[in-house]
Amino acid sequence: MTGAKEKIYTTQFWLLCLSSVLFFASFNMIIPELPDYLTKLGGAEYKGLIIALFTVTAMLSRPFSGKLADRLGRKPVIIFGALVCVLCSLLYPLLSTVSGFLLLRLLHGFSTGFSPTGVSAYVADIVPAERRGEAMGMVGTAGALGMAGGPALGGAVANQLGLNVMFYVSSFLALASISIFLRVKETLKEKHDLNWRVLKVSWSDVYEPLVFAPCLVMMLTAYAYGTVYTMLPDLGFTMGIKNKGLLFLFLTLASFFVRLIAGKASDVYGRVAILRVSVVMILLAMLVISLADSAWMLILGVCLYGLGQGSTSPTLLAWATDLSDEKFRGRAIACFYICMEFGIGIGAFCAGLIFANDTANFFVTFVPCVVLAAIAFIFLVMSYKEKIEKRFVNSAS
Repeated sequence: MTGAKEKIYTTQFWLLCLSSVLFFASFNMIIPELPDYLTKLGGAEYKGLIIALFTVTAMLSRPFSGKLADRLGRKPVIIFGALVCVLCSLLYPLLSTVSGFLLLRLLHGFSTGFSPTGVSAYVADIVPAERRGEAMGMVGTAGALGMAGGPALGGAVANQLGLNVMFYVSSFLALASISIFLRVKETLKEKHDLNWRVLKVSWSDVYEPLVFAPCLVMMLTAYAYGTVYTMLPDLGFTMGIKNKGLLFLFLTLASFFVRLIAGKASDVYGRVAILRVSVVMILLAMLVISLADSAWMLILGVCLYGLGQGSTSPTLLAWATDLSDEKFRGRAIACFYICMEFGIGIGAFCAGLIFANDTANFFVTFVPCVVLAAIAFIFLVMSYKEKIEKRFVNSAS
């Protein structure tokens, strides 16, 4: 066991985790302030597009990032995504129109379309299958740490030094992420030269049938993620929470503490067994948030969602990696993330549409989250045949 741990938790692995902390902090630290920023530009009715547009390009870029990760290497894909964060954060202070802001959000989405795909493929390369859930949980914990600290840092910087400085700090964090990852060694054994054929994407680069089950569950549960991230600033303001980043901090701290535990548990008890519990937690969290009538009740719901989402994400990613073909691991992971971003984007867009800047619509905005989480749970309990799942659990034991 000790030898196995030494192989997994190497200097390369910890550098990858540190780079992930900075990367996720970079683009998450600006999210709580963007609704007000867009409102000041005159685009209050487009709040639902803040997350939705970001996820559109993240989703569309996944087939390319997956293919490039399998052919050019994991490092170029990760570095490109972080470089997008560097440039986009520098451009926000130069905007003066709603259309310019929305276009930049569209471009900013390329960051998460590339870096997480490369990171997940990298981890799968260096970690044996029987420890994969644990390792994915660890890397997810690093990302959650960045997601937790980012919004709180962004809110503090924006309140004390202004929005422009917040954007510059965001850019600096992404640049620091790149500088750290440059020290990590490439893991792709067989590389191909860059040519136009690499950029040509077919349906097989978009959809990987081997990972259908985890992709479906991710898409159904990711709707809640898009809704929560779109609605939290308005919910917090309504409940008298002045620092918009505080709710994001509670959410990601809860996610942070549960990720490693859930990942290790899925290695022992199986992916589906853990997912059944975590999806129920998401369902209950959506009910609590939708019925919240005080700051403390809202915080309770947010923390519960953090626990559910933090358990679901690394477990689903490990499950998708289990089922993937090793030669096309980047493609499988890209397909998984496409479904994630589709769910997030639809959730964010529908939340903005249903909410319509009317606090009376808070409850009905979260109803679809409850319904879709219930469908995911039913699929996991009744529709999915566990013979594949058991095969991986047995191999791990």
